[in-house]
Amino acid sequence: MRLARGGLTVAEHQNLCSQKFTKIEYKKMIRANDRFAISLLLLSLLFLSGACGGSEPQVAASRGREGGAVNLPAKQVKLGVSETRRLALTVTAPGTLAADEQATSSFKVAGRMSEIKVDLGSRVTKGQVIARLETTEFKVRLQQAEAALQQARVRLGLPPQGADDRIETENTATVRQARAVLEEAKSNRERTIQLVSQGIQSKAELDRVESAFKVADSRYQDAIEEVRNRQAVLLQRRSELAIAQQQLVETTLYAPFDGAVRERKASLGEYLNSGAPVVTIVRLHPLRLRVEVPEREAQGIKIGQPVRVLVEDDNQQPYSGRVARLSPAFQEQSRTLIIEAEVDNQQGRLRPGSFAKAEIHTTTTSDVVMVPASAVVTFAGIQKVFSVKDGKALEKNVVVGRRENDWIVVEGLDAGVSVVLSPGNLVSGQPVSISQ
Repeated sequence: MRLARGGLTVAEHQNLCSQKFTKIEYKKMIRANDRFAISLLLLSLLFLSGACGGSEPQVAASRGREGGAVNLPAKQVKLGVSETRRLALTVTAPGTLAADEQATSSFKVAGRMSEIKVDLGSRVTKGQVIARLETTEFKVRLQQAEAALQQARVRLGLPPQGADDRIETENTATVRQARAVLEEAKSNRERTIQLVSQGIQSKAELDRVESAFKVADSRYQDAIEEVRNRQAVLLQRRSELAIAQQQLVETTLYAPFDGAVRERKASLGEYLNSGAPVVTIVRLHPLRLRVEVPEREAQGIKIGQPVRVLVEDDNQQPYSGRVARLSPAFQEQSRTLIIEAEVDNQQGRLRPGSFAKAEIHTTTTSDVVMVPASAVVTFAGIQKVFSVKDGKALEKNVVVGRRENDWIVVEGLDAGVSVVLSPGNLVSGQPVSISQ
């Protein structure tokens, strides 16, 4: 084959690539050829120089790929066989771990914080003291309430100290005095009526006695109302004392449940209003895992089914849990079902907010192909297995699924295929010898 308008074959051009022209030979070429031929020759040299320079490494690399594995020594391997097994269908869904309970603790009363015993990450138990307010003002209020209660008891004729506030209204001094005046006015009225009927006293005297009787009766009723009012005041003072006692108790803040401090929001010596947040506490056991499962996979999920939880950056160590709650309806936009699982975290190794993957074991079963877990190797994020054909290793890419003990589910491989166990650095095409 000759180049267009050049007159040289490919072999001649390759020969030119390996030659070194001197200035004299170059001048002879100029005298022997026209300018057009020289230009074409130069372009051909530039083109073929690149081809000549790059051909040898490409050929060497090609030979290395084709024959490198064959040139390796035979490796002794053990074989296993892929099997078809019936397993319960497992639904896998990503989710986020959350605390089962979270509470922001605060004081019900206002005051200056005098003590705080926890900080970020502190473990607490239910009823443990978290913080305290200054109590001087609250103790003074309690003393005032106690004094007011004693005063109210004395006004009703009760001893200052005591828890029994029951009284007989008619036996109080105020009512007895008013009743005595009423009885005297009643006697005078009756006597005056008899004297007037006998003509001994005038009717004007009877009118005066009648008025005195009515006044005494009104005072008697007023005395009864006064006693009842004092009883009400006594109950009020008793309530004020209870409030003062409760406010003194509220100066101490307790942990509402077992957990850990997620956030501290107040400092020592700070004046806090009623309801101001002090710390946020989260319950660490159990944790709540919320996932969304597609509609087509949610049919076999029921409350109480076991859940296997995997968390990133934890060496793929599984954690156990169970399905605790199911949404009554599917999400219309995503066609998914919201599921909440309770995850055991007694050791406290899991943290709320972590990304997790849930594997829910349903009651539905299906046939799957499984291989020994040691037969699967991963390179550059790709899982593969090796089989043997004609005494050489042959790699096969697979998709790895659920793992059961020492066996693992794979997709892309048929059942009954022999696979190499623990292939290590085995290369496709490398000779192998099978050991029993």
